[in-house]
Amino acid sequence: MDLSKVYVYRMTHIENIPHIIQNGITHKDSNNANQDYKAIGDNSLISTRDGLKIPNGKKLGDYMPFYFGLRTPMLYVIQNGFNGVKALNPDKIVYCVSSLKKISDSSLSFIYSDGHATDGFTKFFTPEDLLEIENQVDFKATNAKYWKKEDDLDFKRKKEAELLVEEDIPFELLLGFITYNEDSKVQVSQFGIDSKKIVVRPNYYF
Repeated sequence: MDLSKVYVYRMTHIENIPHIIQNGITHKDSNNANQDYKAIGDNSLISTRDGLKIPNGKKLGDYMPFYFGLRTPMLYVIQNGFNGVKALNPDKIVYCVSSLKKISDSSLSFIYSDGHATDGFTKFFTPEDLLEIENQVDFKATNAKYWKKEDDLDFKRKKEAELLVEEDIPFELLLGFITYNEDSKVQVSQFGIDSKKIVVRPNYYF
């Protein structure tokens, strides 16, 4: 499998982009952490991840998660305001895009999963397993537009497969950015990102 074509996505608030340009995508405990970070996720899920021990003995919250696909259940929750999450307009949400090859060729420590990382059925893999990733991660599920499938009750878990990076991700490892509309693209470009690295894809949102 061509790892340069296996893209990974992290959603963030558009107002976090200037910090990402200067420092990359940083962990909350990093020396370079964004003191003005605007969260968009489910706080209860974040707390669960912070305390959940995974098979390698580390805490899930020690890792920075990326999804292998777009239009995830989490994005649906963020846009609609379920589970105590404040609804956020899609024009405030930006996808930061990298690739599995970019991450694996770097010196960063990472693991990956075949489904949502908090699910008890999910398996975790190391960089040494990458040659078999096509047989481990269900890319039909991760790339699916919807996650309900009558003949596969495990489809939603598999759609939320994750790449988990242990260190801060340098800005140079990001291939580009996806925005909901042209106004968001203009705002991101005004922060200092080359407009050629920003694409508008409203169909990647709900």
